[in-house]
Amino acid sequence: MPRKTKQKDSILRVVRETDSHPTALWVYEQVRKEIPNISLGTVYRNLKLLKWEGKISELALAGALSRFDGRVPGHYHFRCEKCGHVFDVDQPVQNELNQRLIAKTGFKVSYHILEFRGLCPRCQ
Repeated sequence: MPRKTKQKDSILRVVRETDSHPTALWVYEQVRKEIPNISLGTVYRNLKLLKWEGKISELALAGALSRFDGRVPGHYHFRCEKCGHVFDVDQPVQNELNQRLIAKTGFKVSYHILEFRGLCPRCQ
């Protein structure tokens, strides 16, 4: 069973309390306000553990820093190409895409990630 620590609890709380899909560095800066002596390495290790435990998800798409999401159930995202902000897109996950790919290729699909890109209303 994974260990429960003050650092991990604080990191999880910070990720879950924001909808900004923060980077590890942003999480580190926020957690340091509560735990001044925490290291960036500790934040990275705990983010990895929290992801492995299924408590957060990681948005690691090409051409961008990894961002973390405290909203774990499957959903899509929109990334603004100007400001870089990542928004949740409240659309149901299209699991039939997995089935169509399996039928066409024979691949074993666990899940898919979809990110829309463009300009957010503020940057338009």
